[in-house]
Amino acid sequence: MSSEDQQADQPLVERRRFPRYKVAVPVELHPEGSTVPLHTQTADLSLGGCYIETNLALAAGAKLAMVLWVEDEKLTTDAVVKTRDLAFGNGICFLNMSAEHQARLKKYLDTLEQQAGLP
Repeated sequence: MSSEDQQADQPLVERRRFPRYKVAVPVELHPEGSTVPLHTQTADLSLGGCYIETNLALAAGAKLAMVLWVEDEKLTTDAVVKTRDLAFGNGICFLNMSAEHQARLKKYLDTLEQQAGLP
């Protein structure tokens, strides 16, 4: 058995630091070097990042300025594209989000957790 076969038999290890929640939150993406924002919504969201569904997937490594509209409140952050699924979307990691905006996002996610009845 090759090492690739052995790796394929290994269970996937969860690498995310924060739980993700399936929720559609409007977002505005401002890719570095572009003057036209991309408007879409999250497919899932966590304190550390999100997944957006779009048929115009951004390149992995692309840097962004990002606006999330959480319960009509504008939260801003820098971000980087971590994954690219052609014709599906992008996994995005938040960078340098202010403590105030992190706290607001955490409060929102805690509300989702309570509504779902999770511990």
